[in-house]
Amino acid sequence: MMCPAEPPVRTRARKKPRHAVGPQQSLRVYRQAQSLGPAADLQLGLSLLEGTRKYASHPTHPQATAPMLRIYRPQPTVAFGQRDSRLPGFAAAQRASRDFGFEPVVRRAGGRAAAYTQGSIIVDHIEPDPDPIRESQARFSAFAELYAHALNMAGISARIGPLPHEYCYGEHSVHGFKPDEPDVRVKIIGTAQRQIATGWLFSSSIIVEDGQRIRRVLSETYRAMGLPWDPLTAGAANDVAPAVTVDDVESAILDVYASNWDLAEWVPRPS
Repeated sequence: MMCPAEPPVRTRARKKPRHAVGPQQSLRVYRQAQSLGPAADLQLGLSLLEGTRKYASHPTHPQATAPMLRIYRPQPTVAFGQRDSRLPGFAAAQRASRDFGFEPVVRRAGGRAAAYTQGSIIVDHIEPDPDPIRESQARFSAFAELYAHALNMAGISARIGPLPHEYCYGEHSVHGFKPDEPDVRVKIIGTAQRQIATGWLFSSSIIVEDGQRIRRVLSETYRAMGLPWDPLTAGAANDVAPAVTVDDVESAILDVYASNWDLAEWVPRPS
């Protein structure tokens, strides 16, 4: 006799070792109310990372950055990598971005061009660390597990690992899939990190909505730069889980973080 299927249970994330994703027991949470603009949003992340220099010597200094999580919804952006900016087709790729309503920026971290809109979430995890390089590779795996778990909690079937010929290739990309259509798989999360002597910034872009719009702009920018890739790897979480919303994913991310850290809402002081 077969037992009836039980309804899915929204579980809390398992406690994960903090040595890779952060040794701290608590995190400030800065939920940025609105985007400052593509370039200014990237610069704020770097400025907060620079604040770990103050924290190392004066933890209570108003410009010191304590362990923190910053979450915001960006304006339409194509974030190019440093290597992209040296390609002959880069200027044409910038023009294509603007033609599709996306502002082109060049990020300090590595990788290739990635795109996101207000239907995405950017999560910056920043921590002071006297030896930020030591766990840099382990951090990619640890954060991929954390965010894949959050996506599954939000009702999105997600796995860790790159898709063949995906845009902005990464060994620890997180992709979503349709269980009943195994050929439908799209990259949902791309990650990058930057370290300075006193800390690290781990940034993740989570694409929840606007998959078609992102496919179009990436198709044109990659074509302009002469970079081969498979456009079918670009998309959004709601391509594989149509009912999911940005709010659902943000809530799941905070739930997973709350299972691993003590969270406290925080707003930066005006500079």
